[in-house]
This record gives sequence, structure tokens and C-alpha cells, in this order.
Amino acid sequence: MKVDVYKRPEQEGMYSYLAVPEGRPIPEEATNIDWETAENSIDLDENNEPVLGLSAEDALSQISDKGYAISHTRAYKLSIGPSV
Repeated sequence: MKVDVYKRPEQEGMYSYLAVPEGRPIPEEATNIDWETAENSIDLDENNEPVLGLSAEDALSQISDKGYAISHTRAYKLSIGPSV
């Protein structure tokens, strides 16, 4: 499946990515964010490497369920010492 990929800045220079089937607009529920074009006409195939943080299997499943796929950066906090 060919997809267009958009990005938005997150913390510490990281990005989240949104993939939609090629030529389709960004879905209305995701338009409240300023997405920038990252890549056009990317071949999202289960046999290929992940594209911009989107694994093909996960992205194709999300696209099937809701018409688009999104990756999220995750921030992990490490607590050192006893919890009080």
C-alpha cells in the first residue's frame, strides 16, 4: 500500500508521524494539529523495514481500523530512590 506520511514536532527534537493512504486528505479528527509533509508515496509493505517509526504491520492495521496510522514518541521517566 502506498501512503503519504506527515510529521509533527514533539519534545527534544523528536517527531510523531501520521500515515494516510496515498492521495487521501488527513482525516478530520487529526487536522487539529499542524502536520508537515514528511514523505509522499511511501510503499508500506510488511516485508519492508519500518518507515519513520511506523511498522508496516501496525500501520496497516491502524489504517484498516480508522483510515490512518499514527506513531507516537514516548517519554519514559526514571525514578531513582525509594517511593515515598
